[in-house]
Amino acid sequence: MKRVQKWFGDIELSKDLLLLLAIGGLYSLSVSLSNSFVNIYLWKQTGKYIDLAVYNLSVVILQPLTFIIAGRWAKKVDRVMVFRIGVAFLALFYLCVLFSRGHAGDFIVLLGGLLGIGYGFYWLAYNVLTFEITEPETRDFFYGFMGAFGSIGGMAGPFAAGLIISAIGKTGYTVVFALSLILFALAVVLSFFIAPRPAHGRYLFKQIVKERHRNPNWKRITSAHFVQGLRDGTFVFMISVFVFLSTGSELSLGTFGLINSCLQFLGYTLVARYIKIKHRQRSIFLGGLLLYAAVFLFVFEVTYPRMLLYAATIAIAYPLLLVPYNSMTYDVIGRAWKAAEARIEYVVVLEIFTNAGRVASILLFIAAVTFFNSQVSIRVLMLVIGAGHLCISLFTRNIRIGDM
Repeated sequence: MKRVQKWFGDIELSKDLLLLLAIGGLYSLSVSLSNSFVNIYLWKQTGKYIDLAVYNLSVVILQPLTFIIAGRWAKKVDRVMVFRIGVAFLALFYLCVLFSRGHAGDFIVLLGGLLGIGYGFYWLAYNVLTFEITEPETRDFFYGFMGAFGSIGGMAGPFAAGLIISAIGKTGYTVVFALSLILFALAVVLSFFIAPRPAHGRYLFKQIVKERHRNPNWKRITSAHFVQGLRDGTFVFMISVFVFLSTGSELSLGTFGLINSCLQFLGYTLVARYIKIKHRQRSIFLGGLLLYAAVFLFVFEVTYPRMLLYAATIAIAYPLLLVPYNSMTYDVIGRAWKAAEARIEYVVVLEIFTNAGRVASILLFIAAVTFFNSQVSIRVLMLVIGAGHLCISLFTRNIRIGDM
């Protein structure tokens, strides 16, 4: 503990903050172990782009709807209980995938819906707990270390999953999904050690939506999250498909994740150490610029070496963007109207804007593969929506912490 504090300066590390980091790390490991492979698992069963799109569309539609419900519940019960409900739905998702065996492609809407509900409850609780447990002085540390822990999970998860599936074939998918289930169970156990955080008060959802008209910084940050979702919606599943199609091997997807996470670990650690509040704007712009430049590495010709170069580039870009961007987001909320009373509502509205961008992205993808030649239209679409993270800086550049 003393060595960590010496490295990051005079930062007070509470028990709840460390537990939250540990839970986030287990979640990241579980998701990195199996998430990309769920898309490949479905792809191998159906072989249709549109089926993958419908599955992911189900996720991003149910997730914000669940956020609204979870936000109301978080005002009535303990936030940690809402978190456990989310993990239960995520566990149910993996159980359904396991029991559906070779017929998962027949239940893509159900599976996507379960995952979206699980994400909704989990991330509502996790984001609110992050807001409550961290302070402005510890948020860059928290997101830096959370990114680093996620990268460690990303190193081990995809590569281990790729090895398992390559070694034992279809049965390997069962093993991988079962391991994810176990990790979620461990996360639930750790959650019992976080101090209870009961909630009370009115649910001010409508008022916080309307707050965009009164608070320019809140309007800017929600708009930034919408354009962030534009890229995420399609890229989150198509990149894994491109990597798999370039080699036909699950192990290649695991290697992609290993390289990406190794460099990302280094990136998050350095960014958490050196990027301060005064550097945030430049860091967000540089990260967004690198992410858009990375699209040109593969969009005209998909080969495995190009995908590995893409993995290395985004591993540098994401820490530069996300650490200051996430910290800025919570600083905007922390200084907004009724921040203490309505922190849950702010998180809910933020998630709605992010997922609205994802929904728009996937609907554009479905239109592209339905009405045009998929080989051409997908690449054109990725060039357009790939600029989403670069556009974040257009909205955040006028945000000044001192003005909030």
